[in-house]
Formats: sequence, C-alpha cells, structure tokens
Amino acid sequence: MSIFGNILNKIFHHDTAKAATPEAAPAPQAAPAAPAPAAEPAAPPPTAVDVGAVLEAMASMKSDHGGNYQSSIVDLLKLLDLDSSLPARKELADELGVHAGADGSAEQNIALHKTVMEKLAVSGGVVPDSLRS
Repeated sequence: MSIFGNILNKIFHHDTAKAATPEAAPAPQAAPAAPAPAAEPAAPPPTAVDVGAVLEAMASMKSDHGGNYQSSIVDLLKLLDLDSSLPARKELADELGVHAGADGSAEQNIALHKTVMEKLAVSGGVVPDSLRS
C-alpha cells in the first residue's frame, strides 16, 4: 500500500472516524421534509470523516499529545504510527508529486503536510483550515 494510502487508512478507519460521521447525519434526516431529489445530494456528507477530530482524538492518546501534527509532516506521520524517516518522506513526496525544496528541507516538509491535508479533503475528509496552513 502507498504511504498516502496508509495515512488515509489510519485516519478514515480510526474508531473516532465512525463517531465523526453521525454528526453529519442529522442533515439528511432533516432533508426528508424537502423533495426527494434534495435528499440525494445530501447523502455523501455522512461518509465524510472529520479529520481534525480524528487526529485530535489520536493525539490525546499519546503521551506527547501528537507533537506538532497540525503543521509538521514528521509529527503527523509519528502520530499515525507510520515511518517518518527521510526516505519515507521522499517516497511520499514522489507519490504526491511534491517537489518543493530539497529532500527533507523545511520547505518540502511544509509542502508535504499541506498536500496531505488537501488530498485527505479530496478523499472525503473534512479538514479544518487550521490543518491546511
């Protein structure tokens, strides 16, 4: 499995991911008062995963509270119990097409974190602005 696939799996299949989806469920329940076509487009949000809530829950279970996972790709990977080594980050950068700065540089690491958050959002995650910076 790809590194991003592992990231996606750890977040989208975490126990708290299930808890985040029912919060989106009330909108479709309120929609039946509207015409049936309006209820159909509302169906995808219940599958959305609140990435911020999942990461926060995971961080609360760690002794270091996840470090600076909100902006650090290294800390994010560590929070997810994934390899955060330079070779792993180089592989992730290649996989996601991130070519900012030299391998392992702050510029590349920042770009990697931002790209991971963007890809999580595209994959159905609800990513708060605080994680997108």
